[in-house]
Amino acid sequence: MKLAALLRTAALVSAVALVPATTAGLAQVDSRAGPEFAKLFAVYQRIKASYVEPVDDDKLIRGAIDGMLASLDPHSAYLDGGDLQRLETMIDGNYSGLGLSVVMEDGAVKVVSPFKGSPADKMGIKAGDYITHLDGQLIYGGDLDDAVAKMRGPAGSSIRLTIFRTGREEPFDLTVSRGVIELEPVTHELKPGNIGYISVNEFSRDVGSDVFSAWQAIKKEASGRVNGLVLDMRQNPGGSLDEAVALSDLFLDKGQIVSQRGRARGETLSYEAETVYKGDMAKGVPIIVLIDAGSASASEIVAGALQDQRRAVVMGDRSFGKGSVQTLLPLGREAALKLTTARYFTPRGHSVQEGGIEPDIIVPQLSDPDLAKREKFRLRESDLRGHLVNEAALKDEELTKDRKDDPRFQLTAEQLKAKGIEDFQLTYALDTLRRTSPNAIARRD
Repeated sequence: MKLAALLRTAALVSAVALVPATTAGLAQVDSRAGPEFAKLFAVYQRIKASYVEPVDDDKLIRGAIDGMLASLDPHSAYLDGGDLQRLETMIDGNYSGLGLSVVMEDGAVKVVSPFKGSPADKMGIKAGDYITHLDGQLIYGGDLDDAVAKMRGPAGSSIRLTIFRTGREEPFDLTVSRGVIELEPVTHELKPGNIGYISVNEFSRDVGSDVFSAWQAIKKEASGRVNGLVLDMRQNPGGSLDEAVALSDLFLDKGQIVSQRGRARGETLSYEAETVYKGDMAKGVPIIVLIDAGSASASEIVAGALQDQRRAVVMGDRSFGKGSVQTLLPLGREAALKLTTARYFTPRGHSVQEGGIEPDIIVPQLSDPDLAKREKFRLRESDLRGHLVNEAALKDEELTKDRKDDPRFQLTAEQLKAKGIEDFQLTYALDTLRRTSPNAIARRD
């Protein structure tokens, strides 16, 4: 895959923005850094001369680059070969595999979220699970790229995953059949009571226009006025900043959508409503946005914009908390540097970094039988080693509010299943829209 082809695509933000690279000054080294580079060169020479086995230069240089970037934050990285191909897949979305978003945490492969409807999702793999073995082979302490490559494969083939799940005493095995992951970004349905439901699974190319088409289809199918809309962004790990802005603009007719602030002048930007789409396509229709701990980056941009502009009520669990922007800087023809260059902020100036988006109404996913055991160990941005600190310098205990027992949320997963409720958060959102007058949610000023 050529880097030039990738750079012609839409801006990527997990949140990632594509900008031109500047080469001025790259050939010069700050004289003050000379002694530090001397240390690096001395280590290189010692390894080349004394290591127990011969080591090629490519391995050492790549290790030095990876080490530098790992010391910054979890999202900066050097990309070439397969890494760039995976980035292109995130934009275009076609591969054979399991359908998982994963990170490396202290040597272990940890699931951020399974893609909705993917083989991994259907087999019950959950956010926060650790994958320790693939087909019986230990992958702890290995390379994330190698683990991802092994999980991919021809559609129809199977792989055995050994899972460690917080709350269970012993690891367990799951055999998952790979499928073609088309990363269908948008699905929709008309729910009883003329309530529209649109699920946004990731932010790849054309998500804004896909949501617009979904809304038109819902209106055509509805018998009369659409009485409400649920915009579901749970387990959505993010993607294109441009598409997050476009999706937000579908429902806003004024004000700011998101801003980003960086050290360089060109990294401080503001994105306003009415720049992609004119008007609010669902004007007067009450909207509920569903998020959870797997909702990250671009999902948080949309949820924060609609929440701060009082266009929607946000329900569910506190989001992941990824409020940083990565810029893709080309390094030659076949490689690039993904570097954190800015933080983004909601219209009211709230930094999503660490704290995430706090729902207006916290609704636990009671239909998850492992909820109580896993809640203490839910993976968020603040759990990642080397994460950027929230500029407000809030402590972890200040980012989590005490929760009193709520009489609305007392049923167990078994009781809900007996009632035919498999998704409590969605059911609660739909019931709320059915019993609430449109003006009460659509206009909350």
